[in-house]
Amino acid sequence: MAKERKSKSMNQRRNESLDTPFISRRGLRPSYDAEHFGEIAERIARFIGTARFLVYMTTFVLSWVIWNLVGPASLRIDEYPFIFLTLLLSLQASYAAPLILLAQNRQADRDRVSFQEDRVRDERTQADAEFLTREIASLRAQVQGVATKDFVHGEIKELLEELLAQLKKDQRSGKDS
Repeated sequence: MAKERKSKSMNQRRNESLDTPFISRRGLRPSYDAEHFGEIAERIARFIGTARFLVYMTTFVLSWVIWNLVGPASLRIDEYPFIFLTLLLSLQASYAAPLILLAQNRQADRDRVSFQEDRVRDERTQADAEFLTREIASLRAQVQGVATKDFVHGEIKELLEELLAQLKKDQRSGKDS
């Protein structure tokens, strides 16, 4: 008895230590991988939402009804009010609804993550656009003092005209002397 207490306290100390992983005790609850379960639920929900499923389900129900109406009496599974068929369809619906909701919740989570990523990307794009706008404004301010091509051509043309006028004036004054 004393040994059991001692070993329990040793195990408790060992599990409370931060340098060893916590060993959990298995309970009565079943364990499952939520991600894998969600993927299976999405596959089922996708299948339930197809025309193929409706055709399969219609074929099953019609076969069930026809067999139980015209089949041999000794081999009929479910007589006219089709209570067992109703039970099967109710069971299928009771599982289908939560699976569809689970798939919708997972899709909503993916949409939320995608929306957040889009918002971050949009904020980054907006910040880049604002930076480029400031850079362009800075370049415009710097370029304002720089002579443009048309301005330089105009100045050269005026100088050329002045030089030609001066040359003509010099030529007239040289002939006069």
